[in-house]
Amino acid sequence: MATHVITGAGSGIGAAVARRLHERGDDVVLLARDAGRAKQLAAGLPGARTLVGDLSNPDRLSWAFSHQPMPERVDTLLHIAGVVDLGPVGDLGVRAWHSQLNTNLIAPAELTRLFLPQLRLDKGHVVFVNSGAGLNASPEWSAYAASKHGLKALADSLRHEEHANGVRVTSVYPGRTASPMQEKVHSQEGKAYDPAKFIDPESVATTILMALDLPRDAEVNDLTVRPGR
Repeated sequence: MATHVITGAGSGIGAAVARRLHERGDDVVLLARDAGRAKQLAAGLPGARTLVGDLSNPDRLSWAFSHQPMPERVDTLLHIAGVVDLGPVGDLGVRAWHSQLNTNLIAPAELTRLFLPQLRLDKGHVVFVNSGAGLNASPEWSAYAASKHGLKALADSLRHEEHANGVRVTSVYPGRTASPMQEKVHSQEGKAYDPAKFIDPESVATTILMALDLPRDAEVNDLTVRPGR
């Protein structure tokens, strides 16, 4: 039975991936920001395990994990959590920058560092769910795009560093996906939100599972997913 550590399992793409892996009988370990959230996530997927660690405060992740039982096997580390806060460069304060860089970039780097010894032993797979903003930056997306451009650099470096250790690394770049984050983006953009116009999280989950399930003789490095309508 494969074991998958998943961030962002509470909604959107992360929830779809966690449910699909759980339904097929895999062991899922869900990262939650606090004990209350961990209880909610576990209730939604009976039998799932949880870890508590606040991605907005990556400096504390190592300490938090040292006080909890860690999985004895890690086949996949899935970085799916993310936050967004739009605004012109001239208006975005330091707090907005720190929030997005901490959660979207520094926390994935720290989580990867902490799980890397186990991933090496298990010849595991690290998946970074990035964004179209990780390839192109639009007006008012500077902080979010910077965090996602950095996430691409993190994944690319990690892939080269860990190839000889048998660790696979995949970046997935979804276009706009129907999710609570997308609803927030539309609110910040002052636009009406119609989820039917965007990619279903299940479709992105399907592409992620395809990358996970490839035989060991192949690896998906970068996967771009765009709306088909």
